[in-house]
Amino acid sequence: MTAFEKLKLAVLTVAVALGSFMDVSEAQAAQAETLTVAGGCFWCVESDFESVGGVLEVVSGFTGGTASNPTYKQVTAGGTGHYEAVQITFDPAQISRRSLLDMFFRSVDPTDAGGQFCDRGDSYRTAVFVGSPAERKTAGDAKSKAQSDLGQTVVTPILDEGAFFPADAYHQDYYKGTKLIFTRFGPKRQAEAYKRYRAACGRDARVKQLWGAAAPFADQHK
Repeated sequence: MTAFEKLKLAVLTVAVALGSFMDVSEAQAAQAETLTVAGGCFWCVESDFESVGGVLEVVSGFTGGTASNPTYKQVTAGGTGHYEAVQITFDPAQISRRSLLDMFFRSVDPTDAGGQFCDRGDSYRTAVFVGSPAERKTAGDAKSKAQSDLGQTVVTPILDEGAFFPADAYHQDYYKGTKLIFTRFGPKRQAEAYKRYRAACGRDARVKQLWGAAAPFADQHK
Protein backbone atom coordinates (compact mmCIF):
# COMPACT_ATOMS: atom_id res chain seq x y z
CA MET A 1 0.00 0.00 0.00
CA THR A 2 1.37 3.37 -0.98
CA ALA A 3 1.70 6.27 1.44
CA PHE A 4 -1.16 8.02 -0.33
CA GLU A 5 -3.42 4.97 0.00
CA LYS A 6 -2.56 4.70 3.72
CA LEU A 7 -3.49 8.35 4.17
CA LYS A 8 -6.82 7.85 2.41
CA LEU A 9 -7.57 4.85 4.62
CA ALA A 10 -6.73 6.81 7.75
CA VAL A 11 -8.97 9.70 6.70
CA LEU A 12 -11.82 7.30 5.89
CA THR A 13 -11.47 5.57 9.28
CA VAL A 14 -11.64 8.88 11.14
CA ALA A 15 -14.65 9.99 9.08
CA VAL A 16 -16.54 6.76 9.86
CA ALA A 17 -15.72 7.08 13.57
CA LEU A 18 -16.88 10.70 13.66
CA GLY A 19 -20.06 9.80 11.81
CA SER A 20 -20.86 7.05 14.30
CA PHE A 21 -20.20 9.40 17.22
CA MET A 22 -22.48 12.05 15.74
CA ASP A 23 -25.23 9.48 15.16
CA VAL A 24 -25.05 8.37 18.80
CA SER A 25 -24.95 11.98 20.07
CA GLU A 26 -27.93 12.94 17.92
CA ALA A 27 -29.88 9.90 19.12
CA GLN A 28 -29.16 10.77 22.75
CA ALA A 29 -30.19 14.39 22.19
CA ALA A 30 -33.39 13.31 20.46
CA GLN A 31 -34.49 11.06 23.32
CA ALA A 32 -33.52 13.34 26.21
CA GLU A 33 -36.37 14.76 28.31
CA THR A 34 -36.57 17.55 30.87
CA LEU A 35 -38.09 17.80 34.32
CA THR A 36 -38.42 21.14 36.11
CA VAL A 37 -38.79 21.20 39.89
CA ALA A 38 -38.45 23.76 42.68
CA GLY A 39 -37.02 22.55 45.96
CA GLY A 40 -35.74 25.57 47.83
CA CYS A 41 -32.16 26.67 47.21
CA PHE A 42 -31.37 25.72 43.61
CA TRP A 43 -27.69 25.19 44.44
CA CYS A 44 -28.72 22.27 46.63
CA VAL A 45 -31.19 20.70 44.20
CA GLU A 46 -28.66 20.98 41.38
CA SER A 47 -26.01 19.34 43.57
CA ASP A 48 -28.34 16.46 44.44
CA PHE A 49 -29.54 15.60 40.95
CA GLU A 50 -26.22 15.96 39.15
CA SER A 51 -25.17 12.85 41.11
CA VAL A 52 -27.96 10.70 39.64
CA GLY A 53 -27.18 8.20 36.91
CA GLY A 54 -29.01 8.96 33.67
CA VAL A 55 -29.14 12.70 34.39
CA LEU A 56 -27.35 14.54 31.61
CA GLU A 57 -27.47 18.12 32.90
CA VAL A 58 -29.01 20.21 35.67
CA VAL A 59 -29.42 23.97 35.25
CA SER A 60 -30.32 26.38 38.06
CA GLY A 61 -32.82 29.08 37.20
CA PHE A 62 -36.24 30.63 37.74
CA THR A 63 -39.74 29.76 36.60
CA GLY A 64 -43.40 30.15 37.49
CA GLY A 65 -43.54 33.95 37.67
CA THR A 66 -44.50 36.94 35.59
CA ALA A 67 -41.27 38.94 35.21
CA SER A 68 -39.31 38.57 31.98
CA ASN A 69 -35.63 37.62 32.41
CA PRO A 70 -35.71 37.91 36.22
CA THR A 71 -32.52 38.33 38.19
CA TYR A 72 -31.56 36.48 41.36
CA LYS A 73 -31.92 39.70 43.34
CA GLN A 74 -35.41 40.35 41.97
CA VAL A 75 -36.62 36.82 42.64
CA THR A 76 -35.28 36.55 46.18
CA ALA A 77 -36.64 40.01 47.04
CA GLY A 78 -40.13 38.73 46.19
CA GLY A 79 -42.92 40.03 44.02
CA THR A 80 -42.04 38.34 40.73
CA GLY A 81 -43.87 35.10 41.49
CA HIS A 82 -40.87 33.07 40.39
CA TYR A 83 -39.52 30.00 42.12
CA GLU A 84 -35.86 29.11 42.39
CA ALA A 85 -35.93 25.98 40.27
CA VAL A 86 -33.80 23.53 38.36
CA GLN A 87 -34.29 22.05 34.93
CA ILE A 88 -33.12 18.44 34.84
CA THR A 89 -32.27 16.94 31.44
CA PHE A 90 -32.25 13.15 31.57
CA ASP A 91 -32.12 10.04 29.43
CA PRO A 92 -35.39 8.13 29.96
CA ALA A 93 -33.70 4.94 28.79
CA GLN A 94 -31.51 5.14 31.91
CA ILE A 95 -33.85 6.69 34.48
CA SER A 96 -37.56 7.41 34.40
CA ARG A 97 -39.37 10.64 35.11
CA ARG A 98 -41.24 8.87 37.91
CA SER A 99 -37.99 7.78 39.57
CA LEU A 100 -36.69 11.36 39.49
CA LEU A 101 -39.95 12.63 40.96
CA ASP A 102 -39.84 10.05 43.74
CA MET A 103 -36.30 11.22 44.54
CA PHE A 104 -37.37 14.84 44.43
CA PHE A 105 -40.20 14.50 46.94
CA ARG A 106 -37.87 12.65 49.30
CA SER A 107 -35.13 15.27 49.00
CA VAL A 108 -37.26 18.17 50.29
CA ASP A 109 -39.79 18.95 53.01
CA PRO A 110 -43.00 18.79 50.95
CA THR A 111 -45.10 19.61 54.01
CA ASP A 112 -43.72 23.17 54.21
CA ALA A 113 -45.69 25.78 52.26
CA GLY A 114 -43.58 28.76 53.34
CA GLY A 115 -40.17 27.91 51.90
CA GLN A 116 -37.56 25.28 52.59
CA PHE A 117 -35.48 24.87 55.74
CA CYS A 118 -33.78 28.18 56.65
CA ASP A 119 -34.78 29.79 53.34
CA ARG A 120 -38.18 31.41 53.72
CA GLY A 121 -40.44 33.14 51.22
CA ASP A 122 -42.30 32.40 48.01
CA SER A 123 -39.21 31.91 45.84
CA TYR A 124 -38.10 28.99 48.03
CA ARG A 125 -41.37 27.03 47.89
CA THR A 126 -41.50 23.56 46.38
CA ALA A 127 -43.28 22.79 43.11
CA VAL A 128 -43.30 20.38 40.19
CA PHE A 129 -43.84 21.78 36.70
CA VAL A 130 -45.50 19.73 33.96
CA GLY A 131 -45.96 20.14 30.23
CA SER A 132 -48.60 17.55 29.32
CA PRO A 133 -51.47 15.52 30.80
CA ALA A 134 -49.22 12.46 30.95
CA GLU A 135 -46.58 14.38 32.91
CA ARG A 136 -49.27 15.71 35.26
CA LYS A 137 -50.49 12.19 35.98
CA THR A 138 -46.97 10.94 36.65
CA ALA A 139 -46.32 13.85 39.00
CA GLY A 140 -49.68 13.34 40.71
CA ASP A 141 -48.98 9.66 41.27
CA ALA A 142 -45.55 10.46 42.73
CA LYS A 143 -47.06 13.10 45.02
CA SER A 144 -49.77 10.70 46.22
CA LYS A 145 -47.19 8.00 46.96
CA ALA A 146 -45.02 10.49 48.85
CA GLN A 147 -48.00 11.59 50.93
CA SER A 148 -48.97 8.01 51.67
CA ASP A 149 -45.42 7.04 52.66
CA LEU A 150 -44.95 10.15 54.79
CA GLY A 151 -48.34 10.05 56.46
CA GLN A 152 -48.59 13.84 56.26
CA THR A 153 -50.17 16.29 53.82
CA VAL A 154 -47.88 17.10 50.89
CA VAL A 155 -48.45 20.74 49.91
CA THR A 156 -46.12 20.79 46.88
CA PRO A 157 -48.25 21.98 43.93
CA ILE A 158 -48.16 20.55 40.42
CA LEU A 159 -48.14 23.52 38.07
CA ASP A 160 -48.24 24.10 34.33
CA GLU A 161 -44.79 24.47 32.82
CA GLY A 162 -43.82 27.96 31.67
CA ALA A 163 -40.70 29.81 30.59
CA PHE A 164 -37.53 28.76 32.40
CA PHE A 165 -34.83 31.40 32.84
CA PRO A 166 -31.32 30.10 33.62
CA ALA A 167 -29.60 31.94 36.45
CA ASP A 168 -26.28 33.72 35.93
CA ALA A 169 -23.18 31.58 35.43
CA TYR A 170 -22.14 32.34 39.02
CA HIS A 171 -25.01 30.15 40.27
CA GLN A 172 -24.35 27.16 38.00
CA ASP A 173 -22.42 24.35 39.71
CA TYR A 174 -22.05 26.64 42.72
CA TYR A 175 -21.36 23.66 44.97
CA LYS A 176 -18.17 22.88 43.01
CA GLY A 177 -16.81 26.43 42.78
CA THR A 178 -13.23 27.24 43.74
CA LYS A 179 -13.54 31.02 43.98
CA LEU A 180 -12.51 32.50 47.33
CA ILE A 181 -15.43 34.31 48.94
CA PHE A 182 -16.03 35.99 52.29
CA THR A 183 -18.67 34.41 54.51
CA ARG A 184 -19.78 34.63 58.13
CA PHE A 185 -17.43 31.70 58.65
CA GLY A 186 -14.53 33.74 57.27
CA PRO A 187 -12.82 33.46 53.83
CA LYS A 188 -13.76 30.15 52.22
CA ARG A 189 -13.56 28.51 48.85
CA GLN A 190 -16.99 28.49 47.29
CA ALA A 191 -17.44 24.71 47.60
CA GLU A 192 -16.57 24.79 51.31
CA ALA A 193 -18.86 27.77 51.90
CA TYR A 194 -21.66 25.84 50.18
CA LYS A 195 -21.18 22.83 52.46
CA ARG A 196 -21.27 25.03 55.54
CA TYR A 197 -24.38 26.83 54.31
CA ARG A 198 -26.15 23.55 53.59
CA ALA A 199 -25.35 22.16 57.04
CA ALA A 200 -26.25 25.40 58.85
CA CYS A 201 -29.54 25.61 56.96
CA GLY A 202 -30.53 22.18 58.30
CA ARG A 203 -31.54 20.79 54.93
CA ASP A 204 -30.20 17.26 55.25
CA ALA A 205 -31.05 16.96 58.94
CA ARG A 206 -34.71 17.82 58.27
CA VAL A 207 -34.96 15.58 55.21
CA LYS A 208 -33.45 12.71 57.18
CA GLN A 209 -35.91 13.37 60.03
CA LEU A 210 -38.84 13.23 57.61
CA TRP A 211 -37.81 10.44 55.28
CA GLY A 212 -35.23 8.37 57.15
CA ALA A 213 -33.55 5.75 54.98
CA ALA A 214 -35.76 6.74 52.02
CA ALA A 215 -33.96 10.10 51.69
CA PRO A 216 -31.81 9.64 48.57
CA PHE A 217 -29.22 12.39 49.13
CA ALA A 218 -29.10 13.24 52.83
CA ASP A 219 -26.02 11.16 53.57
CA GLN A 220 -24.02 12.48 50.58
CA HIS A 221 -23.21 15.79 52.19
CA LYS A 222 -21.67 14.84 55.52
